[in-house]
Amino acid sequence: MQKLDINGKVHQVDVDPDTPLLWVLRDVLDMTGTKFGCGAALCGACTVHLDGVATRSCTLPVTAAVGRRITTIEGVGATRAGRAVQAAWIAEDVPQCGYCQSGQIMAATALLAKNPKPSDADIDGAMSGNLCRCGIYSRIRAAVHRAAEHGGESA
Repeated sequence: MQKLDINGKVHQVDVDPDTPLLWVLRDVLDMTGTKFGCGAALCGACTVHLDGVATRSCTLPVTAAVGRRITTIEGVGATRAGRAVQAAWIAEDVPQCGYCQSGQIMAATALLAKNPKPSDADIDGAMSGNLCRCGIYSRIRAAVHRAAEHGGESA
């Protein structure tokens, strides 16, 4: 039995210790906002926060998350940076197909929580591991800047 702190709630799950956190979230806890993309931690669709750090959940064994604070796309809006990013995403009309967006939002939120006034280079570096096959990178950058300009308040 694994005990996980997810979005401020404790969940007990009975899974194999090597089960990737992504599958615990999606299949066991029915938190389907975190997406499966590549299964090799390369695309960023599965990004969650582990103690505030953007982390790929598709290759992370659930045991590595025990005792740590996990935030998913379902809970990121409870944070100041998360609310600002979500509002900026809407204002900048970022999503196209939307599949990568939960991972993009999680990466952007982790960046702004650490660096509230990022440069283009900071944004590009933080977001570089999150792939978007629609190619909306300029709108993503604009949304991150918008969220930063509003100081973590509603964009």
